[in-house]
Amino acid sequence: MGTTPLRWLTAQRLLEARPLLESTDLPVDEVARRCGLGTAANLRLHLARDAATTPTAYRRAFRGRPDAPA
Repeated sequence: MGTTPLRWLTAQRLLEARPLLESTDLPVDEVARRCGLGTAANLRLHLARDAATTPTAYRRAFRGRPDAPA
């Protein structure tokens, strides 16, 4: 796959976190817990590495974004 198991797992957890940030008002701590990252600090760290943004900025940018056409 070209990646380590930990990086793959972290990417999957971020894929789970993104829709929660986009479509809910859950606190960042709760989003992190639900997607398996544990803490808001971990979510911030990994989202910054992956998308160069914070959870709050990501939420603001993508909140209510219409789904892509099928």
